[in-house]
Amino acid sequence: MASKAVLSLSFISLAAAQAAVWGQCGGIGWTGPTTCASGTTCVRNNDYYSQCIPNANAGTTTTASRTTTTTTTTRTTTTTAAAVQTGWEEVIGEGSFNSFSSFWNYLYPWGSDHNGSARMKQDKVSTSGGVLTLRADRLSSQDGYSTANPKPAIWYWSGAVHAKATVVINDQFPNWEIRGEFKAPTSRGTWPAFWLTGTQSWPPEIDILEFKGDTTNWFNTFRSSSDVSTTKATVGNAASTWHQYRIWATKANANDVTVHFYVDGDWKGQHNAAGFVNKPMWIIINLQMEGSSGSPGPGGSTTYQAQKVYVGRSRTY
Repeated sequence: MASKAVLSLSFISLAAAQAAVWGQCGGIGWTGPTTCASGTTCVRNNDYYSQCIPNANAGTTTTASRTTTTTTTTRTTTTTAAAVQTGWEEVIGEGSFNSFSSFWNYLYPWGSDHNGSARMKQDKVSTSGGVLTLRADRLSSQDGYSTANPKPAIWYWSGAVHAKATVVINDQFPNWEIRGEFKAPTSRGTWPAFWLTGTQSWPPEIDILEFKGDTTNWFNTFRSSSDVSTTKATVGNAASTWHQYRIWATKANANDVTVHFYVDGDWKGQHNAAGFVNKPMWIIINLQMEGSSGSPGPGGSTTYQAQKVYVGRSRTY
């Protein structure tokens, strides 16, 4: 990759700068203000996001730009012309695999093939007890070639799913939390992933989990094919033990997003996702084979499991 960068945690977004009035006031990894302005109270939404909420009798807020005034029969209330954060929404709950068809679709959003030697099949996907299992099976003979570049020979049938909901980071939804617990294979030729990619164009791409034939997880943010930020984290028992992989993505300015990466709650790095604002992204979980993870891959079956996948966002109006 032509460019790899890990930015320091010292960056404070526009949302953080305003947090004392309307925005975030606490949570794991939060480095901004932890107190709220007069007339608002810090309310915990989850472990990662506490937010300043106007008190019931709060009548006035201020803004650096301009104000509009609305008069009622009882009082005059001044409201900000900018967006006001109002709450946290759950988009996908941790139990979504118990109601698979309500939240997930089979295959990639574009079909069965991608950039490895596995072709996705619906019958390689199963759920039980809130756990998603994707299984890759080695074929006895080649099943043609992938229809996606670089069009490798197909030697496996495997599984992929993508969420019905998409991720759009913008003024209305400026903060997103996306996480899940996974048992990810790490043998040569196995290429599991939990990632976001653009619905209308590529990039954007954010890789939350990506193992490529060993115990190194690759957190990637693709701004182009040659402009990539990468943070690596070793997870020695990734294949046998449940580990949580998580991102916190926040709108930094009119064009850019800041993405924080975590394993088991430990912060691993921060990337600048330049130009990602207002770019819809799919959420994909797949078990691809060979390709970037090396070859030959396993001769038998390989499984990749997920549970407690969660997607949440803050909403403004």
